Amino acid sequence: MFEALSSKLNGVFDRLRRRGALSEADVTEALREVRVALLEADVALPVVRDLVNKVRERAVGQEVIRSVSPAQQVIKIVNDALVEALGGGEGDDGRRGIDLNAAAPVPILMVGLQGSGKTTTSGKIALRLRTKDRKKVLLASLDVHRPAAQLQLATLATQAEVTSLPIIAGQSPMQIAMRAMDVARRELYDVVVLDTAGRLAIDEALMEEVAQVKLATNPHETLLVVDAMTGQDAVNTAKAFQDKVGVTGIVMTRIDGDARGGAALSMRAVTGAPIKLLGAGEKLDALEDFHPDRIASRILGMGDIVSLVEKAAANIDQAEAEKLAARMQKGQFTLEDYASQLKQIGKMGSLQGILGMLPGVGKIKQQLNDANLDTSILGRQAAIISSMTPRERRTPEILKASRKKRIAAGSGTSVQEVNKLLKQFDDMSAMMKRMNKIGQKGLMRGGLAALLPGAGNKRPF
Repeated sequence: MFEALSSKLNGVFDRLRRRGALSEADVTEALREVRVALLEADVALPVVRDLVNKVRERAVGQEVIRSVSPAQQVIKIVNDALVEALGGGEGDDGRRGIDLNAAAPVPILMVGLQGSGKTTTSGKIALRLRTKDRKKVLLASLDVHRPAAQLQLATLATQAEVTSLPIIAGQSPMQIAMRAMDVARRELYDVVVLDTAGRLAIDEALMEEVAQVKLATNPHETLLVVDAMTGQDAVNTAKAFQDKVGVTGIVMTRIDGDARGGAALSMRAVTGAPIKLLGAGEKLDALEDFHPDRIASRILGMGDIVSLVEKAAANIDQAEAEKLAARMQKGQFTLEDYASQLKQIGKMGSLQGILGMLPGVGKIKQQLNDANLDTSILGRQAAIISSMTPRERRTPEILKASRKKRIAAGSGTSVQEVNKLLKQFDDMSAMMKRMNKIGQKGLMRGGLAALLPGAGNKRPF
């Protein structure tokens, strides 16, 4: 979401690093470029003005000018200002996600415009509450205007393995909400997610309906769902809902799209409501907590290793990973092991998403684009391996022309793709054998170069 902004800010900081000692004029020029970059990223003008002023106050002074590493000092000051703009820093209580600190059943009211991803987000939240918080969740759709909206939520409830309120034709949103709360109290549900109707634009009828439901159900959380792709329109929508209804938090959806990121930077300052969750994909598990400090690190090209480790811990089977590592150390690596690796990586999301969390990847973004990184290759390779017999996976050397044709036909790929997979597997197997042969000490002496083809004939130092 922040690619363009990150690229421009890193360009500014790279020029600062080359200067060595900084004058006040250098800092002023850099801040002018930061201001332009923020405006081009669709950040609200008052937010840009406030952020740049904060940075200027802290940066234009002896602390930076005489610092051992003045450029790094400026970057830290910008980082701190970004964290504050995103809702972190002083006064941040550290709570993330949904607040359930209330008597059960806890009502959560979902509001927003039509098309923002509100119903899908309701399903994501239900799954999250069931799996991570071990809560008994009831989903209820109050949308009687959009065709099949209630059926859509019922389908999502089935996928999330939670209960959806049975549909009774002809009931009003208020009647559905009261029935949901009554069922939740009688059947001892922990949380009730109330998915309200949306409109294509803000109008009095929408606000009145939401306000009445809120008054009747007294929700502990009122979450506004906004589409990050709509930029400043998302900020305007959030301000309107905050002024007329009142929201406790914001969920930004489609952050994996080509959004400029200005809405996220503007949201807290303009509305006063914190961003609580981020939706990064259509899958029901594609929902993550919003961490201002981690987002600021991503914007400044410093990556987000903490989120990457958390994602790996949540999605990778530790026992399976340890078993695979032991086999690799012994040089026992088959196509079945390779398929297991592909599956583990696939669970963590898109390759772009994973790469975006690594420090410094923004600087090689163009090279990655030029390399035409195909994110669907993992799925195709997994399909190729699935089309093999158990014997073929364990002994790929028996794969000749006729077998390759059969595998390609079975996986919907080409013989060339099968050959490419086998070549990659051979390269990986050879590297693991070299790693096992030279040992840890040899790897430390020779570095990664010791694992390259032909390295065995050279001295590793």
